[in-house]
Amino acid sequence: MKEIENTRSKSIFKKIFIKLCRLFGYEIIDQNTFSVPTQNKSLNESLSKQGIKSINLPLGEVQVTRKVKSLDILIRSCASVGMLTQSKQRIFEKEKIEYTLRSINSIIRSSKFAKELMPNLNINLTVIDHNSGEQNLKKIQNLLDNSNLNHNLINLDLSEFDSRIKKTNAKNENVTPNQLSNMSNIYKSLELSKKLDDLIYFVEDDYIHELNSISEMILTYERIASQISNELILCPTDYPYLYTKTENTNVFLGEKSHWRKINETLCTFLTSKQIVEKHWAKLISMCEFEHYPFESPLHEIYKEELCLSPIPSIAIHCTNINSIYGLSPNKDWKKIWEDNKI
Repeated sequence: MKEIENTRSKSIFKKIFIKLCRLFGYEIIDQNTFSVPTQNKSLNESLSKQGIKSINLPLGEVQVTRKVKSLDILIRSCASVGMLTQSKQRIFEKEKIEYTLRSINSIIRSSKFAKELMPNLNINLTVIDHNSGEQNLKKIQNLLDNSNLNHNLINLDLSEFDSRIKKTNAKNENVTPNQLSNMSNIYKSLELSKKLDDLIYFVEDDYIHELNSISEMILTYERIASQISNELILCPTDYPYLYTKTENTNVFLGEKSHWRKINETLCTFLTSKQIVEKHWAKLISMCEFEHYPFESPLHEIYKEELCLSPIPSIAIHCTNINSIYGLSPNKDWKKIWEDNKI
């Protein structure tokens, strides 16, 4: 009887102690049960509290001073163009609409997963489409309508940007119609971004995302921006070409991934409205004149601002399997592809 009473006393004391820790904002780790009693979570789960603190064991917590208020995802789509600058087939060799739909579906799934962790965070989806065709647009619209997320579908009007884009590029060659469409779409997304509130994710329609990619980027942004007291840029893809040369880097700890400093990306990246406004002239120059390489203005920005990509990748770029700008190393590409089948 005495042993039972002692057990009950310990249990009551433990419950009181846990409540007090919650009240004062402390966390308790029970390494015996591999749990965090103050959150009723396993140590494998996300322990961070969005906008309050970032927790990554065993380093403890980082107080969030840069709270993310909202995320707007601007998806640039064009189901009528196979590959922008190549004649090769993409991995899996499907019609372009299949990549567009799986990419959008992966973003929707990842956004809904993020909303489960951060129910008070506003996430909005906008698809800016050019020339995907009526049937394909219906498929895209159905995906958005069934997402239960705030969404919008915009049909791009190329004439809006025709006079703003130079028709001869840095190689003194004529800019191709596909590239004009691409530059117009980027231009439109940048113009839309000026009306948004906080974080903006510019993404093309051939990036298939891991389930945790959106939450990883949001929580990592808060953590690292709070540590460095500055805004930054995140690219979700670990590109193969980043391994073709030797250069110094810095490694940061994100929510669940390691992130490293990089100096180059393609045109899919997440950043803040502050960064967009600060570097507006460089960003717009990428739309008005075809540089070589195309992303040169972005690379100039990365000389001033911290740009990071995850190791391993949290989104794969579906290009040809031999392209150094495509498939991220050490990922199960087939699984990511199948997980996002419509």
